[in-house]
Amino acid sequence: MATPHTSAFGWIGAQRRAREAAGLVRTLRPRPADSPVLDLASNDYLGLARHPEVVEGAAEAARRWGGGATGSRLVTGSTELHAQLEWELAEFCGFEAALVFSSGYAANLAAVTALAPHGSLIVSDAGNHASLIDGCRLARGATQVAPHADPEAVRKALGTHEGPAVVVTDSVFSVDGDRAPVGELAQVAREFGAGLIIDDAHGLGVVGPGGRGVPYAAGLAGTADTVVSVTLSKSLGSQGGAVLGPAHVIDHLVNAARTFIFDTGLAPAACGSALAALRLLRREPERAARARDVATSLHQLLLKDGLLAVRPDAAVVSVRAPSPDAAVRWAADCRDAGLSVGCFRPPSVPDGIARLRLTARADLTETEVAGAVRVISRTAPNGASTAGS
Repeated sequence: MATPHTSAFGWIGAQRRAREAAGLVRTLRPRPADSPVLDLASNDYLGLARHPEVVEGAAEAARRWGGGATGSRLVTGSTELHAQLEWELAEFCGFEAALVFSSGYAANLAAVTALAPHGSLIVSDAGNHASLIDGCRLARGATQVAPHADPEAVRKALGTHEGPAVVVTDSVFSVDGDRAPVGELAQVAREFGAGLIIDDAHGLGVVGPGGRGVPYAAGLAGTADTVVSVTLSKSLGSQGGAVLGPAHVIDHLVNAARTFIFDTGLAPAACGSALAALRLLRREPERAARARDVATSLHQLLLKDGLLAVRPDAAVVSVRAPSPDAAVRWAADCRDAGLSVGCFRPPSVPDGIARLRLTARADLTETEVAGAVRVISRTAPNGASTAGS
């Protein structure tokens, strides 16, 4: 028997040192329930996570159905609450059917892997979320990565393949908050008989009439060749995910998607809170427009202060930082000043540029927005202030 020269996980130390040298070490910072810090880091775009109706929706569901789903959706994990949420999500977003998963990540893995069988081609945008990228890696089809938001590159990729194909894209990209040209991508996909999978995690609740999402706004809702994934953990302030599309596609996922078949169903409390948030959004559609207005105000004020902020297409506003280390220090200085902001660094950013990532919320006041920008500007590191975008 060979004698090992190092411990089983000795290589981890070398990776840790490499991350430290690159300024890419990540740490967990548990937050208290009553934090006084102003939140521009979460994805609670509509400010619903703590809304009394949403909290009560979770509590009532837990009281009625219990703390957990008790099993996979195909065994005991499907409740009447899951079915109601699926029906109302599909109706709100304009699709024939929906299927709820335990997370948006699981929903994306399901959509890509189950709709890209052996012999198929997946054309994936270079800026796609990690869950879509992992779906491409796990799928049995071959993947070509297309340059970011480039329909012509997608056309060229599809032109090299004969057989089933899908185009995969975020609707709103999570790093810079820019919107994909989904209408043009749909036209290109149809030229080749390809399907289109759109991750609308950052569009639902913010973009489109009443927050119905990017596909709805682009006229793609309910079309035979479009499948959409959403998350319940952003605008709806809950947890979980869903895939929406034609009924026969959803039925296929029930029978073929491993992250549906072999995963415990979404907890009833999460279903209840998501359903309450969806109904509240339907009743108060102005929340979607308010989130976009807050994002626009953040962007304009940051530009006025000379920071390199990217124009938002939804509720995400990114501000370029001169380096990963500078971004970490900048975020820490903001936190010390009472403001929580996101800090995105490689490998989370495909272009290698570190950023502060700000998320607009519909419940922020103009005073809070102006105060947040003052903190960001006052703590900006050298090299962050440049000509506006």
